[in-house]
Amino acid sequence: MSSCFQSFKYSSYIVCCVSKHKSQAREKKVPAFVNLQSSIIPQAEESSNSPDCKRNSFLNKPMRNSNAVGIIGGVMVNSTLNFVKKLNLQDEENGLPFVLCSDPILSKELLDLERSSFRFLSGKNEYASTDQSSIVQNLRHQRTFLEKSGVSFIVMPCHISHCWHDEVADGCSVPFLHMGECVAKELKEAKLRPLEAGSSPRIGVLATNATLTARFYQEKLQNEGFEVILPDKATVEHILIPAVEALSRKDIEGAQNLFRIAMQVLLVRAVNTVILASDNVWELLPPNDPLWKKCIDPMDALARSTVKYAQSADRGK
Repeated sequence: MSSCFQSFKYSSYIVCCVSKHKSQAREKKVPAFVNLQSSIIPQAEESSNSPDCKRNSFLNKPMRNSNAVGIIGGVMVNSTLNFVKKLNLQDEENGLPFVLCSDPILSKELLDLERSSFRFLSGKNEYASTDQSSIVQNLRHQRTFLEKSGVSFIVMPCHISHCWHDEVADGCSVPFLHMGECVAKELKEAKLRPLEAGSSPRIGVLATNATLTARFYQEKLQNEGFEVILPDKATVEHILIPAVEALSRKDIEGAQNLFRIAMQVLLVRAVNTVILASDNVWELLPPNDPLWKKCIDPMDALARSTVKYAQSADRGK
């Protein structure tokens, strides 16, 4: 159920490996783990065991790299792998050793919860009855696995999973970075000036699952002295939810138009920048669209903080 690869150049193979063992993981009620180390594991195609995803002796021994990072995967495997690629872009010269846990059962639970939040905002009650204890238990199980693997710290590149960050990180034996804190710290260091006299710098937060993710960003930003602007109820109900529905129907043009409106609703309130706490929206507009200059991707901030932390741990060994 587990495999080792040299690096994220084998992303397509990794996705296949996770999918291949999805049914086995459901039967055994345990996560499907994909374990990677970017610099010291032999190449996948050179190992006779790798095509069958057999357990490697590496899993039974703690990692010896003092700067190794543990990664808990999120809703979609592709989004998690995109984060790994961001790590590579931040540290192309040295590479970063890491262990990645990806559980397709948890991914489905998170996706179902996210969808139920839309129905809740539409006036239905499925969200209130959703049992979230199994999600927390699963995340803590993956955290424990990563601790035992010998990583020096842990990150969780998933917006919705951060709703339970404090519960999952409680009692962790290694540092557990928080994506919201990474974003707030970078904005603080940028020394933004308010666009309106007599006010603090304003940061907008736009999330397709606003009831779940926007609040913890709000808390972390307010702790750094920022005024946080969230979409109002009308914007959520009449713009954000229809935008998500348009995406699900593959109506890209409709989703783009609604996304632009949602952005303008925040920008007219004199925000310095808008945090896009959703993986879905980053592929909506062309790369050269001027609206991107007003946006922040929290995954970029987490990737930069991850590399900085790993480099400091490496220097301190």
